[in-house]
Amino acid sequence: MKRYKQIAVLVTAITLLSACSKFLDRPLENKQQVTAIDYSNLSLMYQPVSGVYRTAASGTFAKWISVAIRSVRGDEIETGNDDAGQIAIHNFQNNVTVKSYWGINDMWISLYGVVLAANSALAELDEFGKNIPSGDAASQKLLEQYRAEVRFFRALGHYWAARYWGDVPVLGMESNDPNALSNSTKSSVDDVRLHVMEEMDFCIANLEDARPNQATHMGGVTKYTALMLKAKAAMDLAGNNNGSPYWDVVLDCTNQIFSSNKFNLFPDYYQLWKKPGKLSNEAILEFQYSDFGNETGDIVTSGGANELWGNFFLFQGPDNTYGMPISGSGWMVPSQKAVDFLTARNDTLRKRTTILLCGVNGQPGTTAFTPDGDPVSGNAGLKKYFNGKAYYPKSQMTPGRVDYYGANNNIRVFRYAEALLMNAEAKVRKGQNGDVPFNLVRVRAKLNPIAGVTLQQVLDERRAELICEWWGERFNDLLRTGQAAIVLPGFTTGQSEYLPIPQEQEDRNSNLKN
Repeated sequence: MKRYKQIAVLVTAITLLSACSKFLDRPLENKQQVTAIDYSNLSLMYQPVSGVYRTAASGTFAKWISVAIRSVRGDEIETGNDDAGQIAIHNFQNNVTVKSYWGINDMWISLYGVVLAANSALAELDEFGKNIPSGDAASQKLLEQYRAEVRFFRALGHYWAARYWGDVPVLGMESNDPNALSNSTKSSVDDVRLHVMEEMDFCIANLEDARPNQATHMGGVTKYTALMLKAKAAMDLAGNNNGSPYWDVVLDCTNQIFSSNKFNLFPDYYQLWKKPGKLSNEAILEFQYSDFGNETGDIVTSGGANELWGNFFLFQGPDNTYGMPISGSGWMVPSQKAVDFLTARNDTLRKRTTILLCGVNGQPGTTAFTPDGDPVSGNAGLKKYFNGKAYYPKSQMTPGRVDYYGANNNIRVFRYAEALLMNAEAKVRKGQNGDVPFNLVRVRAKLNPIAGVTLQQVLDERRAELICEWWGERFNDLLRTGQAAIVLPGFTTGQSEYLPIPQEQEDRNSNLKN
């Protein structure tokens, strides 16, 4: 693991430094490196956009260390290892151990690496824009769409940074220089969220009116992806205040997603997380990966350039003595509290999907089988469970591929199910009936519908639907509803809401100090 950490720090540092150079000077997937850019060739205009997608998905937003840090702040994921930094984060010990922890610095670099890469790509798009002939409305419209796609990812980086650190810098195009982070000042967490909402207004107006799996570039962000992010930023601003005008924003955005009639829930909750559920009609945003259906050769994984240090699937795979292919580091494991919550609800399908066993109750020398029949042994660490939402069955892997990188699966980020539950919550908070969107999600999970749903029932359903996912929703929900200090041991109101800004970043930029 020390080797992985060293590689991670080195590669992310290189990423941060190179993000401000001409973006097309970096090779894209399966394309030759471009050394001279002909900005008059408008057929190349999508290339910087494609590069931002790759930067966001490969080894950045979904990197294992970022997943671990986000997840262990709640009560549904445990570290599964003895890493002192992650344990301190889990226990809300915002001390020198956390502040100097390489992982939070790596996560900071990853998020702002995407922001800087987006700014660089926008500068490239500006160069293409100078070459669009007067009166070429189609090319101008396409340029605005491409700008919107890039601005979406820049806003997403800011959105997550504010969730994790609170007051953080906002880097717009004026900050497109190598010293941007070294000179920047912080904006308040609420101002960052307002900035994200304003950015989404531009994106909503200029992105395709389509489901992501109907987009011209399949899986690309669309109008509805932007509506979802705007709704999430508004929900964070609204907090637990039923009278907040931001609940009107949440309701409006999710109503537009619902009334578009473009989305529906994937019928099989278990397979939603496997290859059959990849870019389904439920997908509002997914990070995409592929081995191109070949047993050897090119592979695009969540590990980026180095498949090990960043890989989302590998680090959540069980520490399985049966070995490949269903094997990994055994980190980020479901907690007993998560298991008990689903058990108490008789939430059988979600439990079967999310909570997979390592042996019989984790006992060494015993064997459990996944729903797809893959054997998983107990291990010496007595880890009873691993996360089924990150499990990729052997039967769905490309024949010949034995490395557990989840290469032919995607990482689910925004789902229609969450949009429905956000819609239900906004309605209930505003004194309206939220039964219809609520029960669509509940019935898909093979649970009986409920009439006259209450706010607590919506919040419980949201917890069950999103349980053990990777974006920190459980922790954030406890924050915004004022429950964190009650539910999470060690949490202190006014001190534990956010991670400390990494010491290395404060050393580089004194403006980041509290």
